[in-house]
Amino acid sequence: MSAIKKRSPRKSFGQPGWITLDGGFAVRRCVVDNISPSGAQVTVEDAAMLPATLRLALARDARTGHLCQVMWRRGKTVGVKFVR
Repeated sequence: MSAIKKRSPRKSFGQPGWITLDGGFAVRRCVVDNISPSGAQVTVEDAAMLPATLRLALARDARTGHLCQVMWRRGKTVGVKFVR
């Protein structure tokens, strides 16, 4: 019997967010399209240039936010998984 992988329900969000790189020094504005307890979908101008690991914040303060792993990229849209 195979295990069924259930995805957390996502909530439409459509609010601004900030992606921080390099320990908080490089900040890029994004739009958080939707969010769930396990991850988010964001739109950012330079999605192809993002590293595999980043921090997503809902406030510009680089000390806040979620450590994330990029799971997929499609054009300007990126899916991230929150890393605990």
